[in-house]
Order: sequence, then C-alpha cells, then structure tokens
Amino acid sequence: MTAIQKANKKRLVSLDAYRGITMFLLVGESARLYGAFEGLFPELSGWQTIFTQFTHHPWNGLRFWDLIQPFFMFIVGVAMPFSLNKRLEKKGDRRKVTQHILKRCLLLFLFGTGLHCLRSGALVFELWNVLTQLSFTILLTYFLINQSLKTQLSVSLALLLITELMYRLYDPSAPFVKGENFGSFVDLILMGKLSGGGWVAINCLPTAAHTLWGAMCGKILLSNRDNTLKIKYLVSAGLIGLVLGYSLDWSGITPIIKRICTSSFVLASGGWSILVLAFFFWLIDVKKVNQWPFMFIVVGMNSIFIYLFANLLGHNWLYDAVHVFNYGFFAPLGFPENVLALMNGIFTLAIMWYLCYFLYKKKLFFRI
Repeated sequence: MTAIQKANKKRLVSLDAYRGITMFLLVGESARLYGAFEGLFPELSGWQTIFTQFTHHPWNGLRFWDLIQPFFMFIVGVAMPFSLNKRLEKKGDRRKVTQHILKRCLLLFLFGTGLHCLRSGALVFELWNVLTQLSFTILLTYFLINQSLKTQLSVSLALLLITELMYRLYDPSAPFVKGENFGSFVDLILMGKLSGGGWVAINCLPTAAHTLWGAMCGKILLSNRDNTLKIKYLVSAGLIGLVLGYSLDWSGITPIIKRICTSSFVLASGGWSILVLAFFFWLIDVKKVNQWPFMFIVVGMNSIFIYLFANLLGHNWLYDAVHVFNYGFFAPLGFPENVLALMNGIFTLAIMWYLCYFLYKKKLFFRI
C-alpha cells in the first residue's frame, strides 16, 4: 500500500475542523447572532468595530466576513483529491466519477439558483449564490485535478489575469466602479439586472483560483513529504498570496474588492485561506490537539444540508419560531431588547447545531 493510499484511509481532521468552523460561522449569520452581539453595547465604539468585521465591506477593503466564501470554496478544493481518490478506489471507473461530478455540479447550480427564487417568492434567474459559483469552480478543478501543480498554478493565475484584463479593457479609466464595471455589464446580458450589493456572476472565473489552490494544497497534504515540509510549503504560499494581494491594493494598482473578486482580493483571501489550513494542519494533525473541534465537525459533516436549511428555514422561520417562546417567556421578566435579541440568536444557532448533531449521531450525511 502506497503512502497516498494509507493517507486515504484516514480523515484529515484539520480539514473537517476548518470546514466545520466555516459552516458554523455561516449558520451564526443565519441565526442573526452577529447583529445581536453588535447591538449589545451600542455605546461602545470599539465593540461596534469588532462586529463590523462580521459584515461585508461595502467596496474597497477587506473584512473578516469577506473571507468566509473564499474559505468555503478553498476547502472544497482541498477535499477533492481525497474524495476523488476514494471514489476511484470504490468505482474503479473514471467515467462514473466524471458522471458523478457533472451531476453534483448541476445540482449545486440548481440549488443556488433555486435559493434566489425562494427568497424572491417568484421564478428569477440570478447567478450570485456561492453554490452557483461552486458549480463552475468544482467542474474546472476536476478536469485539472490530475495536472501538475505547475499547470494548476498557471491556469489559476491566467484566470486572474484574464479577469483583470476584461475589467480594464471595458473601462480603462475607471475599471472598478460599482455597478458600472465589466461584471455588471455581463450581468445585464445574462440576467437583465444588477445585484443590489454590486455582486457579479463572473466572479466564478477569478474565484476558481480558490478551489484550484485548495486542490493543490490537498495534493501536497496527500503526498509522502515530511509534515514539516508540507507546512513550510503552505505557509510560504500563503504569505506570497498576502504580499501580492495587499501590495496590489496599497500601491493603487488593483483595489481589494470582494464583491467583484478583483485579482488583489483573490490573492489576499487565498493567502489567508492557505495560512488557516496550515495552522489547523499543524495544530490538529501534527500536534494532535484534536479534541476541541468536535462541536464544529458535526456541522461540517453536513455542510450542504445545513447551508440550505439555514438559508431556507433558519434565517426566518426558525428564528421567528424561537422568537415566540423566547420573548414570550423572558420579555415579561424585564429582559432588555438587546439581550432578548442576543438570546434569540443563541437559541436559534443552538437548535441548528443540535440538528447537525442529531444527524451525525444517526450517521445521516446528505451528500450530492
């Protein structure tokens, strides 16, 4: 049995933790928890500044919350070499694996567009959801999965360069103006409308780099290299991404804008994604500090299910149901509004976490 085959027999606990924490944070947003925390001490400016990090930057800049989608797309890429090798061992037929990937990408596309329809209460065609973006990035990564790291890196950088050129050629004098850029132009052609927040569907091109870089990191972790060397590779790559991304922004060449995924944003957020993976791999898989992630892992094990549940039911129906009992019992006791809102968010998050735990104990895992 080769070293890679042995590695396939084990779960990468650091990746499970990384995925679980990312999904836990997303579920926390659906529970309206961060807004409740922000309103807990409205008079403290420092407190407000902290929880501003749990909102997207309005345009040019990078906040913590802007990293969650890159983390998610990167994690999917890291998992692909592990899951595809296992699937090939089971099926032994590349065609069947390809059919599975095509089906998976189609379902992700339908789920992503379907979420917009349910939120709008009507049939709409909108391509801004992360699942819709993933349907493209996973497919591209799959067809490049067996290529060399050099080829994968070259393709990812080419995607960033192509995107940069399209924006600059469309409007050389002001390529990154909100609602007046190349991505907005494409949205008008594809959907006949613009998003309210300046998001664009063509983000799937530059953010494919996140999934590709994740697959590259996954291949490194699967290799028979020494763990210390693996960590050095990851840390070096992450630091290079940070230096390049922030340098482009600070020099005024290309601003960091998450909503249109400029090359500087993809490089900076990709750098952070890789560094977080390196840290978790060192802490959990190398140093074996691996007892604490369990509460997050149970969320990550059903990532697609809880993402859909949180967006469809958690943010509105479940939150409102909790509101009835939370406010009904505690408001008469004199609890202030900001505390009641915080409790409502905590209770809603706890119920969604328990749902994931229940499914985990029953060994029910929703996969596509």
